[in-house]
Amino acid sequence: MESWLDIPAQSDFSLINIPFGVITHANAGASGRRVAVAIGDKALDLAVFSASQGFSYLPAIQPYLHVFHEPTLNAFASLGRPIHRLVREYLQKVFLKNGPYRELLQDNRELRSVSLIKLTSVQNYLPMHIGDYTDFYVGKHHAYNVGVLFRGPATALQPNYAHLPVGYHGRASSIVVSGTSVRRPWGQILDADNAPIYHPSKRLDIELELGAFLCKGNPLGTPVSLAEAEDFLFGYVLLNDWSARDIQAWEYVPLGPFIAKNFASTVSAWVVLADALEPFRTEGIPNEVECLSYLKSDVNKAMFDINLEISLHPNGTASEAVISHSNSRNMLWSFPQMLTHHTVGGCPMNAGDLIGSGTISGPKSGTEGSLLELTNGGTKPFQASGVERRFLEDGDEVVLRGWCIDSNGHRLGFGECKGQILSAWVQGVTLE
Repeated sequence: MESWLDIPAQSDFSLINIPFGVITHANAGASGRRVAVAIGDKALDLAVFSASQGFSYLPAIQPYLHVFHEPTLNAFASLGRPIHRLVREYLQKVFLKNGPYRELLQDNRELRSVSLIKLTSVQNYLPMHIGDYTDFYVGKHHAYNVGVLFRGPATALQPNYAHLPVGYHGRASSIVVSGTSVRRPWGQILDADNAPIYHPSKRLDIELELGAFLCKGNPLGTPVSLAEAEDFLFGYVLLNDWSARDIQAWEYVPLGPFIAKNFASTVSAWVVLADALEPFRTEGIPNEVECLSYLKSDVNKAMFDINLEISLHPNGTASEAVISHSNSRNMLWSFPQMLTHHTVGGCPMNAGDLIGSGTISGPKSGTEGSLLELTNGGTKPFQASGVERRFLEDGDEVVLRGWCIDSNGHRLGFGECKGQILSAWVQGVTLE
C-alpha cells in the first residue's frame, strides 16, 4: 500500500494504520474540538473533510457525519465495528496512490490546505469521554516478579491467578492524554520506624500497559459472552498507570490500590482501531490451568504482536535513554476474556469505558514494565543517560512507545504516551 502523501518511513501512522483522535488547530476557529485521523506527519480534520463532501462515496456514513464534529470519539465508536471498518478502509483508499477517490483530496489542493494539518500544529485531547476505568493484572511476568519481591518465588502468584483475570476498578476522572504533566502525589507512607506519615511519594513508578476502549455496552444483569466480546472493542491505546509504590504498600491490604493509583493515568492520543491490529495477532502466554467454560476461547491467536518500549528523559533533558523493551504477547488473558469476566456477574459497560491490561513485562532482564521490577524493589539502581535512578525524580519525563511491523516492513504505531513529573503540592503551593 503506497500513498500519494509523503509518509516518513518510520512513521507510526502509515497507511496500514489510520488511527482516530480528537484535535483542535489554528484553523478550527470557534467550533473547537473535532475528530481526526493521523496519517504520516499530518492529521486529517474529518470535520472539515466531511463538510466538504469527503465521504460522498461512502453512503453508509452519510446519516452519521455529525460524529466527526463531536468533541470525543464516543459517538463514532458507538456506530459499531462494521462502520469503523468501512470508514478506515475508505480513508485508506482516499490516501492510496492512484486510488479510486483521488479527486477528493489528492487532486483537491484547496481541501488539502484546510483539512491536512501538521501534527506539530495540532492540540490533542483525551480521545474518549471515559465513564468507567478498570485495570487488570494479566501480565504474568510482572505479577510473578512483584510476587517474588513481596512473597518469594514459592508463592509469587496467588492461587486464583491462572483461573481468572484479576482486576480492580480505577478512577476515570484522573485519566489524562499524552503530554499532560503529572503531579507527585501525597499520601501515607511508612518512615524508617515503620510508622505512617503524611508525605509525598518517594517511590513514584510507571506501568507499561495497553488500554482498550469499548464501543458499546450491555444491559445491567446481562453478561457479555466471550463469543461476542470482540464486537465491544473499539480500539487500543498505550497506557501508563502511574503508581506510588510506597503509598500502595501501606494501603493495599485488604482492598487493593487506592490513593497510590488514582492521581493520574496517561493514555496515548490516537486510538488504533481493533481492525487495524488484526494482521498482528499472535499467541500469548500459555495457561497451564484449564479455564472455566465462560473463559475458554477457541481463538488460537488472541493476543497482538506489539513491540513495547519505555524511555526516560532524566530531569526533563533532551537526552533519552531506552530502559526497557517488552511485547504485548506477554499477557495471560486477552482483552475479550477481561471483558467477559468483567461482566460475568451482570456489570453493565458503556461506550467509552477503558480497560487496562496491567503491566506487561517480559521474561528476561531488560524487559520489565515497571521500575519496581527493574530495580528489584529499589535496591538496584539503573543508569539513564549517565543519571542514576531507583524511582522517578521531579522533572523526569517518561515516554512509552508501541509498534508493529508487517511482512512488507510497514509500521503501525501508537504515537507517544508521555508525561513529566512535577513536584508535590504543599498547601496549594508547589514545592520546587
